[in-house]
Amino acid sequence: DDNSDETKKWVKQENKITENFLSKIPFRDTIKNRLRQLMNYARQSAPFYKGGKFLFYKNDGLQNQSVLMMMDSIEGKEEILLDPNTFSEDGTVSLSNIELSDDAKYLVYSIARSGSDWNEIYVKNVVENKITKKDHLQWVKFSDLAFFNDGFFYSGYEAPKETKALTQANKFHKLFYHKLGTEQSKDIVVIESKTDADLMYTANVTEDKHYLIVTEEKLGTRGNRILIKDLTKENADFIAINESYDNKVYFVDNIKSDFFVISNKNEQNNKLLKLKEGQTIDNAQLIIPEKKNVLDNVSLLDNKLFVNYMKDAHTKIEIYDIEGKYLYDLDLPTIGTASLPQGNKNTNKVFYTFTSFTYPSVVYQYNVKENKSKIYYQSNLDFDFDNYETKQVFYKSKDGTQIPMFIVHKKGIQLDKNNPTLLYGYGGFDISLTPGFSTTRLIFLENGGVFAMANLRGGGEYGEKWHQAGTRLNKQNVFDDFIAAAKYLIKEKYTSPAKLAIQGGSNGGLLVGAVTNQRPDLFSVALPAVGVMDMLRYHKFTIGYAWISDYGSSEESKESFENLYKYSPIHNIKENIDYPAVMVMTADHDDRVVPAHSFKYIATLQEKYKGKNPVLIRIEHNAGHGAGKPIEKIIEEYTDIYTFLFYNIGFIPYKK
Repeated sequence: DDNSDETKKWVKQENKITENFLSKIPFRDTIKNRLRQLMNYARQSAPFYKGGKFLFYKNDGLQNQSVLMMMDSIEGKEEILLDPNTFSEDGTVSLSNIELSDDAKYLVYSIARSGSDWNEIYVKNVVENKITKKDHLQWVKFSDLAFFNDGFFYSGYEAPKETKALTQANKFHKLFYHKLGTEQSKDIVVIESKTDADLMYTANVTEDKHYLIVTEEKLGTRGNRILIKDLTKENADFIAINESYDNKVYFVDNIKSDFFVISNKNEQNNKLLKLKEGQTIDNAQLIIPEKKNVLDNVSLLDNKLFVNYMKDAHTKIEIYDIEGKYLYDLDLPTIGTASLPQGNKNTNKVFYTFTSFTYPSVVYQYNVKENKSKIYYQSNLDFDFDNYETKQVFYKSKDGTQIPMFIVHKKGIQLDKNNPTLLYGYGGFDISLTPGFSTTRLIFLENGGVFAMANLRGGGEYGEKWHQAGTRLNKQNVFDDFIAAAKYLIKEKYTSPAKLAIQGGSNGGLLVGAVTNQRPDLFSVALPAVGVMDMLRYHKFTIGYAWISDYGSSEESKESFENLYKYSPIHNIKENIDYPAVMVMTADHDDRVVPAHSFKYIATLQEKYKGKNPVLIRIEHNAGHGAGKPIEKIIEEYTDIYTFLFYNIGFIPYKK
């Protein structure tokens, strides 16, 4: 019980021990001050088009939450539409989702308190600049927002038991319609299952307001169904374009009654299909076939298809005509990650962002007709990025599989085995790790650190086959890939076990926990964050049963139980092992991976480990799994991460 009085007392004691340890390290304040200095720069998102307006997020530097801005046109005057920094004094209430009505009169938005997955919905009358009284909705979770007529669609659950809201399993998800100005009790249930507790529903309305598109997921499977309802016909039924949950299908857009969808049925790397109302994916028209690179997503703008491909874990954008004829590539500055262009669907001037490890996110304005990009917004950081380089290498895992890895460091470093090195990984749930900028990482790089990010199996970097090669009975492949990455860095003399740290969060926290047990000799520091550490019981809490698709469950078979038990971090901590220095990180409002995972893991490690290295836990208050975390908490968290890391590899940062 992670909410018992006994546990709460234990949390306070553990945090006190961790704070006492960190407070004695002399360079902690130096790191904190430098981190605050680095993060104090203005930045903004690419503009996106809603309700006839251009919206974007903006942060002047150290604002805890970015502010939602609005413009009538690209050249128009900026005005604040919603400032989440007014939601709470400490910045722990964040903005989750927004939707603007077609006439731009009403803004529907959801908030999260202390990083919880539970959301609340509010409605702001933009014209009168006030919150409407009756439109406060609770127990919203895993939801989109979609305006239609005088109300909107959203998703959620029945109210849980208050004392178990952060741990209780989430069952029987529902799609609702809320009419503006009415109480939540009057909301209409649009779609639900009274017999299958594992179904989840999210909804969007097409831009022409003609169709309701519902994504129906069955948690624990690897696929989903797409249901379409004609909103212009009274009492129209939902029509499924695919019947099974064996494959993934993503709705892209529509042109009148033509629907564009991405599917991986009978494919590994996805294809783009077009189907008419009443058709299924089995008799749809093939627009763009499967290719060597993974088709990640598509946007439809100015009668052209912008297709985001993943090539060796970085972005490649190809542009096609509406019938699928290749036209040309979108030129990108270097190897990195680009968002798909977005904006008014019927204009030829749209926006996208580009980022890489040493390339802070830049917003580009793109002219579709001329195929030309120009910088629309660029941040100004006081940092010499020209002094750093990124390379991509490929190394062999235990079974001979070639694994890609990005390595970032100062130019001209000595390969003398003496560089502080941080190896990061995830490896699961079809999630791809692509190059991206992190201000916090600059602390490590400017002190001569080497940052390495391995693209492990279990992710989506090379399609569904790559994903499945790191799931269920194949999960050990992920750990082998990560161990092989560490061996590569040591063999190539970037570092040595005495200077090597490993880091991962969520499923990546499981990765770090498992690898620390399996090869404690390879690393000096382990930093598992919000990790899934009890593989026998993970499915008992909140949305954990959704992960059965990747992990399997201890209850489904003897084979699955034994596989999970073999690598479960909590169950494989041994006595008389010299573990590296470990700092576990979790948060008291994490209702994605409940903190009990981290509590049990560190308690077991502290009980069994008899060595001299610190094995600590840092438990954040009023924070969750990571989303919406205020800037101030991010500064404090990464101050402690790098303080712990540098100290335990015997390195003094900013040494003159």
